[in-house]
Amino acid sequence: MSIPPTGRQYEIVSGSDRAVVTEVGATLRRYQIGGRDVVNGFGVDEVVKGGRGQHLLPWPNRIRDGKYVFDGVTQQLSLSEPTRHNASHGLARHVPWVLVDHTGDSVTQRVRVFPQPGWPGTLEATVTHQVSATGLEVSLRVTNEGAAAFPFGYAAHPYLTVGEETVDEVTLVVPAASYLEVDDRLLPTVVSAVADTELDYRAGSVVGAAKIDTAFTDLQRDAYGRWRVRLSLGERQTELWGDASMGWVQVFTGGPYRNWSVAVEPMTCGPDAFNAGPTHADVLRLEPGASFATSWGIVGR
Repeated sequence: MSIPPTGRQYEIVSGSDRAVVTEVGATLRRYQIGGRDVVNGFGVDEVVKGGRGQHLLPWPNRIRDGKYVFDGVTQQLSLSEPTRHNASHGLARHVPWVLVDHTGDSVTQRVRVFPQPGWPGTLEATVTHQVSATGLEVSLRVTNEGAAAFPFGYAAHPYLTVGEETVDEVTLVVPAASYLEVDDRLLPTVVSAVADTELDYRAGSVVGAAKIDTAFTDLQRDAYGRWRVRLSLGERQTELWGDASMGWVQVFTGGPYRNWSVAVEPMTCGPDAFNAGPTHADVLRLEPGASFATSWGIVGR
């Protein structure tokens, strides 16, 4: 019997909530409530594409030319996005994550990223996916297990769905006062206000023909420090929340693939944060032995 392209499949269930997380990348392959998809995932026999459900670390999004300087040393990463000459979406997406614990409603997995060309540290990340009456919650903890400090950023890459045929039908709410302008390589130039632009989704707008691939920041939060991005269509509604450590959210409508649904990516920092520029202030520095924790989740109906 052949092994699926994403390795072992871990199902978790609570009431009508059901999710499947894979061995490769600790990827959220499926999440359903009452038998209806809340994330637009992929089949067990498919290779993951477009970052669907993956964890992006030790950096999210892109690094210009794969190059950055940390503690006076120039680092050169492999160019995993060769068409734009960038290093994209980290180092942990396509490697197996070790199973730590698997119960009826939760699964915990761990990965270590060791020093390699362009990456100076030893990082251990542990992620837990848990379903409950309040939806899906994903908790990540990262620890510097090495002898040297390193820079760090994290994002997740789920595609949300409300049963649309194309993303044009979806009403989108993004509670962000600012967005990141980018160049033709999708690298940051300046942070600007969304007011009086087509990217002001604070009150909610139908996506229509808009092609969105944008990082938003200055997010409105609730009393618990969480922001929420909402998709709706008729009676269907799906929300993704990020905790106080998540200062950015990337929204992607799939470009030419209008049936891919809307990717909503909670991020601790924006694109190219390892380099000087408008996103650099949010990159984390983890000293040896130091840890960082973050969480995000999805609620649907």
